[in-house]
Amino acid sequence: MVVGEITEDKDVVILGGGPGGYHAAIRAASLGSNVTLIEREELGGTCLNKGCIPSKVFTHFAQQFKKMSHLNEMGMEFGEVEANIAILQQYKEKRVTQLRKGVESLCNANKIEVVKGSASFLSESRIGVENGHEFSLFNFKHAIVATGGDFHYPKGIEFDSVHVLKEREIFQLEEIPNELLIYGVDYISLEIASVFSILGSSVTLIMNEPLPFDSGISKELFRQFKKQKIHVMKNAFLQEAKTSEGKVQLKLKSESGEMVSLEGTHFVVSGKVKPNVKDLGLDRLGIQLTEQGYIETDAQGRTSISTIWAIGDVTEGPSLAVKAIKQGKVAAEAIGGLSVEVDLQFVPTVVQMSPPIACVGLTEEEAVDEGYSVAVSEFPIRGNGYAHLTNEKDGFVKVVSDSETDLIVGIHIMGVGAAELITSGILGLEMVARDEDFHFPLYPHPSYNEGLLEAVEGLKGAAVHLPPRKKEIANR
Repeated sequence: MVVGEITEDKDVVILGGGPGGYHAAIRAASLGSNVTLIEREELGGTCLNKGCIPSKVFTHFAQQFKKMSHLNEMGMEFGEVEANIAILQQYKEKRVTQLRKGVESLCNANKIEVVKGSASFLSESRIGVENGHEFSLFNFKHAIVATGGDFHYPKGIEFDSVHVLKEREIFQLEEIPNELLIYGVDYISLEIASVFSILGSSVTLIMNEPLPFDSGISKELFRQFKKQKIHVMKNAFLQEAKTSEGKVQLKLKSESGEMVSLEGTHFVVSGKVKPNVKDLGLDRLGIQLTEQGYIETDAQGRTSISTIWAIGDVTEGPSLAVKAIKQGKVAAEAIGGLSVEVDLQFVPTVVQMSPPIACVGLTEEEAVDEGYSVAVSEFPIRGNGYAHLTNEKDGFVKVVSDSETDLIVGIHIMGVGAAELITSGILGLEMVARDEDFHFPLYPHPSYNEGLLEAVEGLKGAAVHLPPRKKEIANR
């Protein structure tokens, strides 16, 4: 390593070019800062290149593939439909490349210097970047750590990227697994299960913990598993995974201690995300970390060192791009002198399976635990006219409220359009909406949106497309 003599001065240096990092860079540049963005791999980070975007290419493909029989029923004639995963991979790479070039173009348009390499702090105002034999130095007024997280997996698993796969590797396959075993219950595991069951795999979902949803969503999800012929093993814990003659053999321990064996052609494991803060030189600065190893920040992203900020997976909270993006913008704006902050109370949960799931706010159980006088209303998607004509009748909308104040405290949706519709719920909860605030506006007709309207109307027995309710409100 050769240290150069020239040190560049920058207003803002950002470590990591993922969704949080590049959003922070562009926002800081738009506010007039001189910005350098450091990325050791590709702009867009894991989200764009390996995670969110590649996986959503597959979920979109599966959802469209599922529609073929309905389109045929409507009169759209075509030959035999097959899923060609090799061509899908080409499409995925094309779209990822286009999106990455779009990010690069935006950085260039905003005059952001993009530096390739691995960064580490030398002091509270200086950073070094190593790229092979080259080493660059930057003095900064502010630095934003956006280095993301690394996946960690259960011990004893020998991944081979062929039969035993990490969650991102399965979206690199060019063939549909015959017998797919999935270990995990997070949104990635559920999307994988849904995608490959639709495409023809025999899927077994091994649940090592309860589903992270409202009880109503969980109940309907198990019904969907049965409908989609996804076999589910509850409370099963991996003990061993071996590959022999093109087959994967698993040994699992049940909650009662019984040992169970499973065999499949492919096994995918969803890891747990932990902050990627090693080798950044933070230890020499004495920056404050949480007990779990995350960088401690205030509501603007400022760390215990006033010149250093942190966003995304290196901070506490859900490991989601939506969190990183918001934190990145806020940190850049706070550096620019704006009065801003991040509030993670209403981070949406979205699962792009079939049918999709989207939730925000408290579950019914959480609302009870927090002392609300809970009233709930559920509207089945099959009661929506637009869902019938599109043949997307699975799912429901559930609204959780406080019967004493009519305050809406949670919205949980399963059904086509859930990810788009949940935005109305997020806005409502952020604005402390009551049921009247949801049912007073006019909703487009016909549309999936009317499902939310009728779910809210159902709190007071006013939903038209529900059978008459008993006199008592659904207090729990």
